[in-house]
Amino acid sequence: MTLQYLVFDFTEDTEGIGTFEAMASTTSAEAAQVEAEIAQVLAWADAVFPLGRGELSAGADWDFDLQEPDEGAARRTFVVSISGTASFCEAVREQFELD
Repeated sequence: MTLQYLVFDFTEDTEGIGTFEAMASTTSAEAAQVEAEIAQVLAWADAVFPLGRGELSAGADWDFDLQEPDEGAARRTFVVSISGTASFCEAVREQFELD
């Protein structure tokens, strides 16, 4: 599945927890497409990982944070951060064709 608006950068900590971060800045007219893409990624994660979203230190597979800094009426910016276990991160790479 190819993403059009979200371009993720990946980092990994010393404990094997990986984080995918993306920022998408669009016109207000395109914002619904970005929101749909974010929802698609989150729905996939919910469906594939039964331990679900939550605190990774408490045994969850993944968690996410979504920020939308206010940039006025003409543009909308979305900052998405998705963290997960090594198996979750590998599955994200495969599903969304990320290097």
